[in-house]
Amino acid sequence: MDAEAPEQWGLDSFALVEAAGRACADVFVNTFSLKHFSCAVLAGSGNNAADALVMLRTLVVLGYTQESACTVYLTRMPSESAATPLSLALASVQKMGIAVSVWDDAACTLAGADCIIDGIAGTGIDSPLHGVALAMTAAANSLRDGRLIVSIDIPSGAFDGWQSTMPIVHAHATLAIEPQKLCIYSLAARIHAGTILAVDGIFPPAFIGHYREAELLDWQTAAGRIKPVAADAHKYRRGLVEIRAGSSGMTGAAHLAAIGAQAAGAGLVRLIVDPSLYPLIAPACTGIMVVPDGETTDDKRFTPAAALLGPGWGKGEDRRRLLEMYLPREQQGLPLILDADAIDLAKDLIFHGNVLLTPHPGEFARYTGLSQDAILADPIPILRRCAAKKNAFILLKGHVLYIACPDGRVGIIDGMNPLLAAGGSGDVLAGFCAAIAARPCTAVFDGYACASAAAALLLQTAHKLAGKFADPAELANAAAAIAGEAWLQGDTYERC
Repeated sequence: MDAEAPEQWGLDSFALVEAAGRACADVFVNTFSLKHFSCAVLAGSGNNAADALVMLRTLVVLGYTQESACTVYLTRMPSESAATPLSLALASVQKMGIAVSVWDDAACTLAGADCIIDGIAGTGIDSPLHGVALAMTAAANSLRDGRLIVSIDIPSGAFDGWQSTMPIVHAHATLAIEPQKLCIYSLAARIHAGTILAVDGIFPPAFIGHYREAELLDWQTAAGRIKPVAADAHKYRRGLVEIRAGSSGMTGAAHLAAIGAQAAGAGLVRLIVDPSLYPLIAPACTGIMVVPDGETTDDKRFTPAAALLGPGWGKGEDRRRLLEMYLPREQQGLPLILDADAIDLAKDLIFHGNVLLTPHPGEFARYTGLSQDAILADPIPILRRCAAKKNAFILLKGHVLYIACPDGRVGIIDGMNPLLAAGGSGDVLAGFCAAIAARPCTAVFDGYACASAAAALLLQTAHKLAGKFADPAELANAAAAIAGEAWLQGDTYERC
């Protein structure tokens, strides 16, 4: 983008740095209630450092800090003859009277700074920090508990493939310049970015759209892609979900998947369980058809609009046979949600574009045969390859959620909500997916829209319940109100 911006838009690197630094300052002052604070800037040798210096200069000009309370530490002094954005920004802050020096482990200290602005390294690196950059990073991280650390664009040290054993700035917030960089959303690095604050207004929107590698989704965006239920709908038009789940000791998973499907709007839920489990599960399932396996019927009223297999199901040969029973129907267009144990059972299968897999990183590691560390470090290329190879949609669960499509599209939902770090939330999510898949909004199963809406609903519900520990059943109950508000609009002219 930096290379093409001058030719296509007349935006040279000097203009881009000036715009980025000012925009970062604007987002900073509108987020943090700081006034008359002392500030230290850690600056590398690239445009990321120049952004940080322009940001500092802007904060001084606006009166949020004073020249005498600011210090700039450089990894190295730029050449006096070089006319680069960094050299010009540096000359500007020096003329203002801001102290500038090259970092020296023995002489430099950050202890007097209320705020540390991290401009050490940007997107140009592809290997771990070392030398002076590493020393700066260690110094900043050592003071994290008592200082506000804000990174420009990415926490320094992050790159595609970053692993948890590598150094990185542990920021409280990251001023993420649009388009936001994928590496800050990797499952390994995400915690180090802190609160991600979008900084826009630097590149034209059309330019950003051309270069954006994945879609960052939220509830409003995702929910709007699922049509509401028509006012004259009946239960079968809202969608019949068939679930096969549960085993000895795992009856809760079956129950939670079923109430998850109810919460997300299924018109009817049929939960098929082992006969031995029927007396345990049926009394707890209000409004859910619980059917002992072997007593199913050929009544065409109960033809599913979507099926969910796997929560707490087990991996025996009998389960594999049941899974294979659904494959011809998947080929004919039946949306099939495979969760938990069903994902392991489907490891060697190729699908027909009507399957959504919902693994967590451990399950996805087993499914792909790759290490979990590799998945955490750089999940998107792996997800793209796997979705294309298997001809299936994949919803990778974690503190960041990813949706990958066979055609290469990828969506990201920023999670970071520890309420969901509890057994059963994944079962509820699988139920959400099944209910949304069962509502026939398009002639072809749109696994991307389905997974996006389900995952965003889960996060939106967790945000609503913030500040309390909630069991997964409570999560489903709270989701029902949110989903209903979005999809029970009752417009008879807008039918799925």
